Order: sequence, then structure tokens, then C-alpha cells
Amino acid sequence: MSEITEMTEPDLMASPSRFLNRELSWLKFNERVLEEADNKTHPLLERLRFLSISGNNLDEFFMVRYAGLREQVRAGIQRRSQEGMTPLQQVSAIEQTVEKLMDDQQAAWKTLREEMSVHNIEVLGISELKKSDLTWLKSHFEEHIFPILTPQAVDPAHPFPFIPNLGFAVAFQLVPEEEGGEGMVGLVPMPAFSPRFIRLPDRKGGGLRFVRLESVIAHFEPMLFPAFKSTGHSVFRIVRDSDIEIEDEAEDLIAEFEILLRQRRRGRIVRIHIDQDGPESLRNFIVREIGAEPRDVMEQGGLLGLKDLSDLIVKDKPELLFPPFEARFPERIREMGGDCFEAIRAKDILVHHPYESFDVVVQFIKQAARDPDVVAIKQTLYRTSLNSPIVSALIEAAEAGKTVTALVEIKARFDEETNLRLARDLERAGVQVVYGFIDYKTHAKVSLVVRREADGLKTYTHFGTGNYHPFTAKIYTDLALFTADPAFGRDAGRLFNYITAYKEPPAKGPDLEKIVMSPFAMEDYLIEQIEKEAAAAKEGGPSGIWAKMNSLVDGDVIDALYRASQAGVPIRLVIRGICCLRPGVPGLSETIQVKSLIGRYLEHSRIVCFANGEALPSRKAKIYMSSADWMDRNLKRRVEALVPIEVPTVHRQVLNQIMVANLNDDMQSWDMDADGEYHRVLEPGSKAGFSAHQYFMDNPSLSGRGSALVVSEPPRLAPKKRASK
Repeated sequence: MSEITEMTEPDLMASPSRFLNRELSWLKFNERVLEEADNKTHPLLERLRFLSISGNNLDEFFMVRYAGLREQVRAGIQRRSQEGMTPLQQVSAIEQTVEKLMDDQQAAWKTLREEMSVHNIEVLGISELKKSDLTWLKSHFEEHIFPILTPQAVDPAHPFPFIPNLGFAVAFQLVPEEEGGEGMVGLVPMPAFSPRFIRLPDRKGGGLRFVRLESVIAHFEPMLFPAFKSTGHSVFRIVRDSDIEIEDEAEDLIAEFEILLRQRRRGRIVRIHIDQDGPESLRNFIVREIGAEPRDVMEQGGLLGLKDLSDLIVKDKPELLFPPFEARFPERIREMGGDCFEAIRAKDILVHHPYESFDVVVQFIKQAARDPDVVAIKQTLYRTSLNSPIVSALIEAAEAGKTVTALVEIKARFDEETNLRLARDLERAGVQVVYGFIDYKTHAKVSLVVRREADGLKTYTHFGTGNYHPFTAKIYTDLALFTADPAFGRDAGRLFNYITAYKEPPAKGPDLEKIVMSPFAMEDYLIEQIEKEAAAAKEGGPSGIWAKMNSLVDGDVIDALYRASQAGVPIRLVIRGICCLRPGVPGLSETIQVKSLIGRYLEHSRIVCFANGEALPSRKAKIYMSSADWMDRNLKRRVEALVPIEVPTVHRQVLNQIMVANLNDDMQSWDMDADGEYHRVLEPGSKAGFSAHQYFMDNPSLSGRGSALVVSEPPRLAPKKRASK
């Protein structure tokens, strides 16, 4: 236990130790993701998927968060984070934590590879191949790989070539076949669009066999450098700084982004992962020539680039994947012949993805595009697919003569190129494309449809907690609210007009009737509601806060939660990823419990419930959904919307079903302690547990008409017994 538990109560709220470090908390999250690779209740290839996700997560962490801290260290910045660490201290702590995490990843790969072999899925070395396999591989190499390789000599006449971000290369230590010549280093960059794992002809009986691309390149080195022979080779992989910073004075945001995206490929190296089995002299040569700093270098055994393991998740073995799940379509819309507008006019509709299909969102926009009475559509796009059906519908609407506005946020990290391409497609079709602000990201998820009806213009609005992305909607749990409430329509219109009409954000945001908007009011509003619960507790009345989100970082909100806990407010938090709050500290956060839910689906919805004068769950509770986590960036530097849930049936659905199920889950949940450590609530395979994901897949009556049912067992709001380590 940390020193904070030994502090006196007056000191607690003044000590930076009341917070946990954001970066180390994120690494704890990725450890929990990795743990699912060892969860034998998951099918084998799904466990492999968790390992791949863990590898991809770590790449992005180095490309953005770690890279940013390294730049601060180079700049001599000594500013401390809210928990009191300098950038250098954070870098050192990250490196120490990551070393063990990467060892654990390799151990997980070794275990999974052995188990895959039992199921006739093998990743083989060249030495394990039969003569017939080598004959096939030679033909495959000559036809499909050799033409796209560019072997390069590295000598005084040929400088070391550029290796892009996340690029692989195989380096060879070469000596001439004829005596008297000089040796050299040969380099073969691995092509980005070639499969990392080459599938060999299947064995009889359904066995699947793969061989790694880098080992194939090494094997056919004589074809690449015909006058030389290799005395050793080494595989390495580059991770570069990939964050993008926009200059305040940028006059053309699009042109600026196009330049920065090209620069991203050439960002400063933050990590070079290099095969530890290669010749030491060759490793030293690579590190020196590529210009890496000593702390950038990580010698690795095992497999480099674990994110590529997703290539091994093949459909040939359905028994090793999660059973297919068919998302439901909302019943009320189906009963009304697929007419979204008629169904929404009758009553607000809440859609719970992925248990209910994203097709309803697509149908809403498609119907608006084709309805002759619809006169205008406004849409935010933060992340979506390249062939997005939403974008296609907006283009169709514009071509039909409707007024269509698309707010495309090109600052969506790692989706910038996709969004730029979609924006150009939209503009060519006549859509009015807006790119938002330089300083603020537009992260709110809103669609607004204006329709001419008998009694005048009527608005239909969609608010979401997730992106307008048909693929992620199948694996992310999110909420989507459809409403014809005129006040919500007016608020959505004001939000769009605020973004499209102001070059610089005003000091105060637009006046809104129902929703609360960041960066102007959301943080203050959340703190105000937390303080109301604290006041109720001090007066001896019922109080309570339930909240669900991806990350909790904002120090002002955390301090408000601490004060509420000190007043006696029971607080239950479901936080999937980063949590900088310390739960269960005597005198500081005794009434706060934090859990993280990691499973088949990625918990992505943001929900907050305030008791509002009655013990939770109650009809009187104030409930909100949002696209915003409780982080500085969401509350202070993004355009976000906090949307109240008011219709009684929808209110019950969110509070009594979704929140209660998440709080009751113990099959995929981890409890957090005051030191930021996490402990499984139940060991995998426990028969008495409750899984929120499985519950919603098994119970089709939970949604559709919006009728609410309390989960089969009553809310268990007391702390659960932890699984033994």
C-alpha cells in the first residue's frame, strides 16, 4: 500500500499522491487486455486476438504518449504531472513497466503457439519444412514476393535507407562468394502490403500451416544478393513519433494536415525492436546507422510486431472463434414497416450496440436521403469506415438536392487520411463540409434531420456515445438515442451552428435547453451534480453516483468525487481503461469502488447516474449519456455533448438494465485497489458468475420497444470477493 494510506485526512486532498499516473494506469489496462489471452474460457483464436490487440495498443502508446514525454525530456521540461512526476520520471517508469509487459506478451505467444499446434494450426520455421513445401515456397516467393522486394546495399556509396513508421526490415551481414572482395551489409525492407504470415498448402485433414515473411526473405537471400553469402541476419522494426500538432496560425487546415501526414512517416524514432539472436556487430551497425538513441533500442526474443498475429485468425476454424452473434433490429421500427421517423415520433428509441444492429443508424440516414419531405441533414463524422454507408447516404442526399452539412473531424488520430478522403468525396457531391476548429476536436456524435410535415418543420435527432462506424459498432458497446423532441433538435442545431459559424470559439458556448456541452459547461455541470449528491449525504438523505466510461483523468472531477466520498456518497465506477482516482483510501475515497470490464466486446459507452434524492436505482435519478470521458481533453479541449435520458422506459433501460448489469458483472470484471492494481473478481471458468455481455446477447426482450426489465438477480452493490492471485 502506498504512503497515501498513512496520511492524515487534512493532508490527503493536498497531496499529489491522491492521483495515479495516467500513463502507468493505461499500461495496467493493456496488461488486463493481455490477461485475456490466457483466459481459457475464450476460444483459442479469440485469445490470439487479445494478444494482437495488446501489441497494437502498445505500438500506439509508444507512437503518441511515450513519444510526447520523450520530446518533453529533450526540451528540458520539468513540469510535473498531477500526481507529481516529471517527464523523465514518467519515461523511466514506463520503460521499467513495459519491459515486463513485453516479456509477458512473448510468453503468451509461446503458450498460444503451442496450443494452436494441438489444434493443427502451426507457425513453422524454415528448417521444419519438407522438401515439397520448400519447392512450393520457392515458386510462391518468385511470383508474389520477389517482384516487390528492393534489396539494398549499405556501404559508403549507398547510405542506410529510410524505414517508415512500423516498418520492418531484414539486415544481412554479407561476404563475397569470391575471395578478395569486401563484405557489406545488405538490407531488405519488408513490403507493407504483403501478408506477414504466408499460408502454406494445407495438410490433409485440415491442418493449417504458416511461415513468417521475414524467415522466407532470409531463406532466399541468395536470390536477393547473388554475389554474396550471408554470415548472419537480423530482423528489426521501427516505431516513430506519430503525434500531429497543428500550428495555431495554420491558414489552410487541410493543406497543413496533408503535410503533417507525410511527415508522420518520418517522425523521430522512439523505439527500435531488434532480434536479439542476430550478430551483435550487425545490431550495433543498424542502431548506429539508423540514428537511434540508446534508450530507443529494445533487443527482443520471440516474435516482433505482435499486432500482425491478427493475420492468423482465419475463418477455417470457426470452432476456435466466438460463436456468431446476430444483432437485433429495433422491433418498433420493424413493426412500423421500417419507417424510422414514424417510430421515433411515437417515442424516443434507445439502441444498445452491438446487441442491436448499427443498421438502424444507417437506415435512419438512408431514409432521410430518399425521403422527399426531408429538406436538410447535418452529421458529425469523427471515425468511420472508408466505404461508409453513412457517407454514401449523405452523398445521395446531396445529389438529390437536399441541404447536407457534414462536420468532418480530420484530427481523429490515425484516421486523418481516411477522413480527408471522405471529405473530398462529400464535397464533390455538393455536401457542405466543415472541419471544425484548430484548437478543439469535435468529438460529439450527432445526426440531425429536418423534415417538412403537416404542422411545419420537424427535427429528428440521433445522439451517440460511439462513432458512425459500421465495423466498430459490432464490437464496441455503445448507446444511440433517437428522439423527435423539439428541444433536443434545437440544441443539436445550435451545436452545429456554433461549429460552422465561428472561426474562433466564443468565450461562452451556445445557450442550450437540454444537452450540456464541452468545452464550456460540461466539467462545471458534472462537478455541480456531484456536489449536490455530497450535500444530500451531509444532510442524511439518500445519495449515490454510478458512472461508466473509458477513462477518468480530470483532476478537478476526481477531487469532487473525493469530496463526495468524504461526505458519505456511495460511488460505483465502471472504468475500462485509465483511472487516476484511488478508490478505497481511508478518509479520502472509502465509499468509492472502481471496476474494469474486459471481455468479448469493448466497453465504450459513457453513462452517468446521479441519485437525485432517492437511493439508486430509482425513477428520480438523473441519467446522462455522452461521447465524453472524464479527461482534461474531453472536458476542456473538445466539443462534446452530455445528453439527458428523460423518457421513463429509456430511463429504466439505461439505469435498471445496462448499468445494473455492468455493476453486477463478475465474469469479466476486475476490481481496482488504492495502489492502482487490479484483481479479477472471479477466476475464469467460475460457474456461479454473471457476464453482462452474455446476458445482453441472451435476452432479446431487453430492447426493441424500449421496455425495461431489471436483470434476473437484484443489484449487488456491496464489494465482491476477489479471486485469489
